[in-house]
Amino acid sequence: MKTSAIYVAAAILFSASIPSLGADKPQVKPMAGPRATILRETPLYVEPDTSSQKVDRVQEGRELVIAESSGPWIRVFANTDVEEVNEKDAPIYGHDTVTPPVSGWIQARGVVRETTPDGDKVLMGEAATMEILAEDARGPRNAGQAARLLYRRLVEFFPNSQLAAEAAWRAADIRWQFQKADAARLPSSKERDAYLREQLDDSELKKIIKLYPHSKQADNAAFEMIDNKLCGDWQGQAKCPEKEADYYEKYASEYPDGPRTAQALYQATYRQAVLGDMYAADGNDKKSDAARNHAKELAGELEKKFPASDYTARAAALVFKCEQGIAVYGSDRE
Repeated sequence: MKTSAIYVAAAILFSASIPSLGADKPQVKPMAGPRATILRETPLYVEPDTSSQKVDRVQEGRELVIAESSGPWIRVFANTDVEEVNEKDAPIYGHDTVTPPVSGWIQARGVVRETTPDGDKVLMGEAATMEILAEDARGPRNAGQAARLLYRRLVEFFPNSQLAAEAAWRAADIRWQFQKADAARLPSSKERDAYLREQLDDSELKKIIKLYPHSKQADNAAFEMIDNKLCGDWQGQAKCPEKEADYYEKYASEYPDGPRTAQALYQATYRQAVLGDMYAADGNDKKSDAARNHAKELAGELEKKFPASDYTARAAALVFKCEQGIAVYGSDRE
């Protein structure tokens, strides 16, 4: 998964929710029926006729419950909110404030049901496409959120699919990136100690680890959860990179062959190189030499286990700078 700057822009759009359903819209309690979703934004009508009154618009990836069919039309109960309610954000006393689904008719084109042959592949493909479009400034405004919802529908409709674990991880990752972008705009994001910053909700990541243990998706989730332990701003204090280097080394030890192990080793290498500069600035040559030597050891481990990784090359560049006496941290003070 990518963590590009697009998530920052997308999160701003995402946090500006579409207005809630008005009182004039036919809100009814959902009934039991086949579940489905839709691959395109589509109008919701009072009657199975495009000339009838529009109730609302159903966004891509929203969960639908099919009540009945009439030719090329289906009557559905559709949740048209931008974001689905998270248990953590639910009211303390029940869920009475949750907007109920709205009932109406939609054209059946683009509807994927839980019984659709290869429906899991269709949802995965469309979600992946929307995720790519989220990185394009010309892409749909809610592409990132649509991708997340489509991934979630895959997991819910096709829990036994070989694609379920990856879809669950991608949905959780998109949400995590939205949260990171939101938290980065808060004044507390610059606080040195992690406990003073806005903590990201890691419940979905924990669920990935629980439901898909010893999988690459679980390894990815465990890596992302390190974010909640990191300092906001080191403020020149050695204790931050010291702790963070330990976090990344511990991860690399626990997940020696994981998809993020090379990245974790690089992050640990970088922090050891930084510590070398910090200790040197404090006149502690012994600790400075030890940190730089450890950085070299970690870079050697990367070379041994992941010789073709970009992280290995980046670590080699860090070690070269250390050996050449080039500052990695605070280079503007040279």
